[in-house]
Amino acid sequence: MMKKVLVMLEAKAGNVRGVSLEALTAAQRIAQGGEIIAVFFGSDAANYAEITGKYGASKLYVVENKALDTYTTDGYFQAMRQVMEATEPEGIFIPHTAIGKDLAPRLAARFGLGLVSDVTDVQLVVGDVVFTRPIYSGKAFEKKKVASGIPFATIRPNNIPAVESGSSIEVVPFEVEIKDLRTTVKEVVRKTTGGVDLSEAKVVIAGGRGVKSSEGFVPLQELADVLGGAVGASRGACDADYCDYSLQIGQTGKVVTPDLYIACGISGAIQHLAGMSNSKIIVAINKDPEAPIFQVADYGIVGDLFEVVPLLTEEFKKVLVNS
Repeated sequence: MMKKVLVMLEAKAGNVRGVSLEALTAAQRIAQGGEIIAVFFGSDAANYAEITGKYGASKLYVVENKALDTYTTDGYFQAMRQVMEATEPEGIFIPHTAIGKDLAPRLAARFGLGLVSDVTDVQLVVGDVVFTRPIYSGKAFEKKKVASGIPFATIRPNNIPAVESGSSIEVVPFEVEIKDLRTTVKEVVRKTTGGVDLSEAKVVIAGGRGVKSSEGFVPLQELADVLGGAVGASRGACDADYCDYSLQIGQTGKVVTPDLYIACGISGAIQHLAGMSNSKIIVAINKDPEAPIFQVADYGIVGDLFEVVPLLTEEFKKVLVNS
């Protein structure tokens, strides 16, 4: 049991990111009734108090500073350092997002803490916090515990189911001093369309070189829209300029763990499997019956994706309308 656990939360497009709620659930597991302190940065931080309390936080540190409206390493590092020094937590969790992956190592170095990154499970075992994380590109998993210092980890999206606890929450306004910023963000240009975030999507429809062109992603997007999912891509599709690299899934792209992953025209190179092999259900659609993707797929369809995907879209429409 830990008396005090600190969780840094993130929001996107006015909504709390799902992985933030999962991080709160991870904190509940090790706090065992102790205090869970959440922190939000930015001008709209106070807007997230209700949902933060619903998922287990007893306090929300609201850091309403305009310098934190857009992420910069220096700004968030200074803010989080001051929150950590003020709260003196016995455990720290941060989402394993682009922000978390950039910020957590710097904080760990500053405070001399061991960092366990990309955690997929957290358990309290005989008083020790035990973390599970993938190694060897997802081919195996290791369990780790912190030998000295406080547990500090980043939580991978879609692995720890978020659980509501229904507790009340105390909102604590907290002022931080941000100075000597070396980076100023003038404008954020998003190359992906709005909708479901790829890294947190429960359903991912991914295309490879088999889509043949940027237009080949249209039927994939239609299927994703019906299922409330997101569209991803292999590196091969990105290299061929069929789509933007922001959609890339794999060892050098995003790692996703959706409930359903449908691979369309993807051969299944090891670099791509590293980014999606831990998906709960994998469906492969490929004209080549010998494609490596079928070795990891739960279900395989040997056929032309341009025939199969529209048929799936129509059938899912019927099922969802009647359900």
